[in-house]
Amino acid sequence: MKVIEKGIDMSAVKEIVEEILEQLPDNTTLEEVQYRLFIRQKIEQGLADVDAGNVVSHEEAKQRMQKWLSQ
Repeated sequence: MKVIEKGIDMSAVKEIVEEILEQLPDNTTLEEVQYRLFIRQKIEQGLADVDAGNVVSHEEAKQRMQKWLSQ
């Protein structure tokens, strides 16, 4: 899985799109293609955040959620 980044060259973007398109059936809608690209980008952003150390512990995440859920 290649990381989709801002400033990535167009040939790398095309490779990513081609990879996604190859996995989809021939009757795929444009909306499905857009959705798959969106999900791919969000997953890769999350992985990049993990690599950069932009994470919180499970315990801290539970505490944050508790604040939201108790409102």
